[in-house]
Amino acid sequence: MALTAPTPGAKMLYLIKGRPGSAREELVAHWFANHMPGVIAHETRSREAGRLAAQRYIATLFDPQSDGTYAWDGVAQLWFDRALPRPTEAYGTKPTDTFQEHAMPYVPWATREYVVLDGSRYLPVKPLTLNESFPCTRSGFFKVTFLVKAKPDADFATFFDHWLAVHVPNVADTMRKVDGFRYVVSLSLEPEIEPYAGMAELYFHDPSGWRAYKQTIAGDGMEQWGDDQGTLVLRSKVEMIGIP
Repeated sequence: MALTAPTPGAKMLYLIKGRPGSAREELVAHWFANHMPGVIAHETRSREAGRLAAQRYIATLFDPQSDGTYAWDGVAQLWFDRALPRPTEAYGTKPTDTFQEHAMPYVPWATREYVVLDGSRYLPVKPLTLNESFPCTRSGFFKVTFLVKAKPDADFATFFDHWLAVHVPNVADTMRKVDGFRYVVSLSLEPEIEPYAGMAELYFHDPSGWRAYKQTIAGDGMEQWGDDQGTLVLRSKVEMIGIP
């Protein structure tokens, strides 16, 4: 199987966790109603001025873990022509909107994206009609996100070669067998300094696809570099769309 070509540019990820004492519902409400419109407006102004601007912007909302807590509440994803520089101070350290008052300070995580199975026809974008078109939401899927932690002594060049050449085809073949419809891998551009080596997103029509996947997938050696204890497996059923 030929290696999947990367998406041009960089995919910037922003892992979001609520501040202690802030209700999850408040965080999500202010993310959608107050923060996303501001990001959309900022990127629109940047594009109109000929500056670097996001081409797409979506956010995944994670479900609670089995104990009812959230390792992360969600992740925002923005696609740019090139990676953004790491800020000297985390966003939200000095809140500029109500969302940032409820979210822990966060930093961008630069990745290179590989869309292995597209399946976008199962993820329609339906702009709002009774309010501003965006942001909007979509559901009707069951998504599993892996935040992959590397072992402390991992050789990232070898790890990523194996991930793309061996693990990706294995997962893609398994997804096809169980009717999974979308599979995306995002590898860190600076894995030595990031908390995770990469992120994998697997989309199924419902939870039964995920159960079938777990029963079908065969080992392929990823455990040589990946830290199973530090890797998170997060589920979700809703995405918020800012720029389709």
